Amino acid sequence: MSEPTHHHPVIVIGAGPIGLAAAAQLAERGLDFLVLEAGSSVAAAIEDWRHVRLFSPWRYDLDPAAQRLLERAGWQQPELDDLPTGGELIDAYLAPLAKTPELTDRIRYEAEVVAVTREGYDRVRTQGRENAPFLVRLQDGQELRGSAVLDASGTWRKPNVLGGSGIPARGEQTTPIHRALPDVLGADRETFAHQRTAVVGAGHSAATTVIELGALADQEEGTRIAWVVRGTSQERSYGGGAGDELPARGALGAKLRQLVQSGRVELVSGFRTEAIENGALVDGDRRVDADVIVNSTGFRPDHDLVAELRLDLDPILGSTRALAPLIDPNVHSCGTVPPHGVDELAHPEQGYYAIGAKAYGRAPTFLLATGYEQARSVVAALAGDWEAARSVELNLPQTGVCSSNLAAPKGLTTGLALEDVSATQQGCCG
Repeated sequence: MSEPTHHHPVIVIGAGPIGLAAAAQLAERGLDFLVLEAGSSVAAAIEDWRHVRLFSPWRYDLDPAAQRLLERAGWQQPELDDLPTGGELIDAYLAPLAKTPELTDRIRYEAEVVAVTREGYDRVRTQGRENAPFLVRLQDGQELRGSAVLDASGTWRKPNVLGGSGIPARGEQTTPIHRALPDVLGADRETFAHQRTAVVGAGHSAATTVIELGALADQEEGTRIAWVVRGTSQERSYGGGAGDELPARGALGAKLRQLVQSGRVELVSGFRTEAIENGALVDGDRRVDADVIVNSTGFRPDHDLVAELRLDLDPILGSTRALAPLIDPNVHSCGTVPPHGVDELAHPEQGYYAIGAKAYGRAPTFLLATGYEQARSVVAALAGDWEAARSVELNLPQTGVCSSNLAAPKGLTTGLALEDVSATQQGCCG
């Protein structure tokens, strides 16, 4: 017979910003916990885009509980109005946080989770289910048991497909395609210089890459850019401009608009990729020839590892059914998402919560601040403090547009303002 559930730690999947925020909250509450990180270091997903600058300043990127742990360890807070890169988010915040006395021995690296279930229970069996511990299997075959599971693994490892119908375009799976946010002006420069690149997608990660390619084209003759989008109006991509409460996010859209209007970027709109043939994107009788293709179409959650848990998922977004109307990108921008917490994140499987970018499913409206509040609320509930768990607050910068958290490269500036990105996503930000 299994040990009582409460004898096991809370298992947090992912040592990114949201996973470590949950760990900090658990530490403050005195709850036993273990953080499992698939990578060899903290925030391994963010390492993939460490060159990218956030468009949200430090004041929106720090979790309060994490700050308290860091300050007790002698940490110096960065300037709150500065815009960190992904690398600075790791080096100045997440790596020191992971080394605090409360967290350092509670994080396991190279511990990729491949399945989560209830010990002795598949999805069908009910009687006694809530008393069985969670069984977490790792890639190496090791199995761990937990009293609860907080899945902060994000969505970065599961990009959307290029196919305009939600499935891979014909030829997509046999065509070399570059993932979102390549380091165009740095490590990946030779891949893009003197080439024609098609960037597919209408969010901030696409805008970032298009802008970087524009800068590269100024330096490297023969560098050409096609920006390929399904929509016929790009006003959402161009953003709130001067009216955006995050100035760098507004500047990103303004620079993108300038590149298109100047003719330096070829805008291909109303294009639904049906096939990729000999390096060209195909939509009926329309073709976009390219030497390099970048997939910036966003990300989606991987629910396969929890397939034997009882989830209540919205059929459209893949978030919880209760959260979906609050984050619907057809209605909300990232700055208009209302406060939400444990009640909106709960599944029929008691004790399992997806938090962070994964909680949003396929909605691209996630910001770090929303993930931090999710973590605080859920951990308060696990501690039995339901008053705190249900007292949710969120103060986000308003904007008319937000389709992604990611934006621009380190050091890239325009005549308007420093370009930047707000890290999630991200998925990125388990």
